[in-house]
Amino acid sequence: MTERNAVPLPIQDVTPTTDALECIEAHASAGGSYRRYRHASKALGCDMTFGIFLPPQAADTPCPVVWWLSGLTCTDENFMQKAGAHRVAAERGVILICPDTSPRDTGIESDDDPLYLGAGAGFYLNATQAPWQAHYRMFDYVTEELPELIRQNFPVAERCSIMGHSMGGLGALVCGLRLRDRYCAISAFAPMAHPSSAPWGQAAFGAYLGNDPTLWLDYDPCVLVQEELSPADAIPILIDQGDADPYLDEQLCAEDFRDACLSANYPLTLRYQAGYDHSYFFVASFIEEHLHHHADALFKEDGTF
Repeated sequence: MTERNAVPLPIQDVTPTTDALECIEAHASAGGSYRRYRHASKALGCDMTFGIFLPPQAADTPCPVVWWLSGLTCTDENFMQKAGAHRVAAERGVILICPDTSPRDTGIESDDDPLYLGAGAGFYLNATQAPWQAHYRMFDYVTEELPELIRQNFPVAERCSIMGHSMGGLGALVCGLRLRDRYCAISAFAPMAHPSSAPWGQAAFGAYLGNDPTLWLDYDPCVLVQEELSPADAIPILIDQGDADPYLDEQLCAEDFRDACLSANYPLTLRYQAGYDHSYFFVASFIEEHLHHHADALFKEDGTF
C-alpha cells in the first residue's frame, strides 16, 4: 500500500490576488507556500516583483518577518530558489520576503551600464542625481512602501529582522543601522561593508548620489555603526565571509567594518569561512545558522513574539 505524506497546508486565504497585487507564481514548499507577486510601485514609478514564503503557521496566526536583500545582478528569485531557506523558516515559523534588487524597464538603463549600475544594481539607496533619481529610490521602497503593502495583504506580525548578500548585505546593514527601532536582528553574507572606500561602491554612489563623498555617509555601514547609541539599542549583527571570496579585499572590506564596530564598541560576530567564495553555495551552507540567529531574536523563550 502506498503512503502519501500530508499535503502542504494551503494558504490561499492569506496569499491574495487583489487590485494591488497580482500573483504570478505559486508553489508548495516545506509545508508552506512560496509565491511571487507583481505590483505597481509609486516610490519607483514602475512595476516591481517580490517573493514571499509563508510557513504553515501563517495559516493560523501572524508570523514575524525576515527580509532578504539580494546582491548585484540578482532578482527576487535567486535567494528563494537557491538558498534552501524554506525548511528552516517553516520550522521556526518566520515569513521570508525578498524584493527585487532595482527598478526594471525604466528606460534609463543601458546595455553599456557596468554591473554596479542600473538594472539589478539599486544599492538600496535613494538616488539624488539625474537620470536615476526619478526611479532609483530603493531605500524608501524596501523600508516603507513594500512593508506597508505586505502589512495590508499578509498575516505578518510587527516584529521583523533583515539580512542580505553582497550588495544586499550592504542594504541590510544600512537599513538595520539607520532604523534600529524597527529590526530585531541583522545578518549578512559577504556584505559590501565599506562602500565609500571600494571601487564599485564609489562608482555607484558617485552616479546615484553625486561626487561629494559626504553625501554617501548615510549609506556606509562603517559610518553608521559609529553613531552614538546606548548598549540597549544595539541590534546583534552576524556576518559570514568566505576567505576564498575574490572580492574580499578590494570590494567588501570586512576588516574595515570589524574595526569600526570595535571602535564603537558595537556587538558584531564576524566569521571567516575557510574555502568559501561569493556564490550561493556559500549562502546555502550557512543560511540555517543565520535564520536561527534571526528567529532567536524575533521570538521569546516561550515561543511568543
